[in-house]
Amino acid sequence: MVLCDVLQRLFIGPLVQVIPSGRKRVLGVWAQGMAWLTSRPLVILGGANIVRPPQVPFEPGVLIVMNHQSLLDIPTVVSSVQRGYPLIVTRKRYGRWIPLISHMIRLYQYPVVDPAANRGDTQLMLDSLSEVARNAEVPVAIFPEGTRTKNGEIGRFKKRGLSLILGARSWKVYVFVGDGFWKYAKFKDFLDGIHEIDGQVALVDVLDWSDPSADPGPFIAEIRERMICHLAEMRGGDAQ
Repeated sequence: MVLCDVLQRLFIGPLVQVIPSGRKRVLGVWAQGMAWLTSRPLVILGGANIVRPPQVPFEPGVLIVMNHQSLLDIPTVVSSVQRGYPLIVTRKRYGRWIPLISHMIRLYQYPVVDPAANRGDTQLMLDSLSEVARNAEVPVAIFPEGTRTKNGEIGRFKKRGLSLILGARSWKVYVFVGDGFWKYAKFKDFLDGIHEIDGQVALVDVLDWSDPSADPGPFIAEIRERMICHLAEMRGGDAQ
């Protein structure tokens, strides 16, 4: 990741500045390469089982909603976009001191949020999120739980960010559920059991959100309920 960070800063970043017309193509190739590099070696060298996610189109008006179990969710979401990349709603704290990731947040212009921000900064971030969602020329992705689950279940949604995104424009909403990653939520966990990872990713449904002025609450509740039910089906049981 350190070597890729250097390459990204010295080559990829300047390249998209010199050739702005090729920005999406260059960043798409780079994002897919980084997603492969941060996940497939776990399969090839470590013996993990990580299923390639279903594909979504690389086009505007696509919203990806997924539960959040581990660090592997990020390359999974990126891999789901056909020959491209999404703008991932990301916590501000990841924007500093993390090789590759921190610079990638700035390079790809990910919208950032900070649960610990004061009221003024929070409003600025929410305004920025709304603007990014409204004008995005590529898919947008969000983990509405806001943080990684500790038990693998679908956690409570932090609805404000998702509500703002839904209020920005019409969307084709791709709802994903991943499972099998939650015991490996942190990097150190990989070292103890890479060969035990058995990751699944399923497309729950594709929903149309056509009225940005509507109350998003019932729609968000429906998304969460479908995710809960599908996770239970993936595990061979019933939703609680």
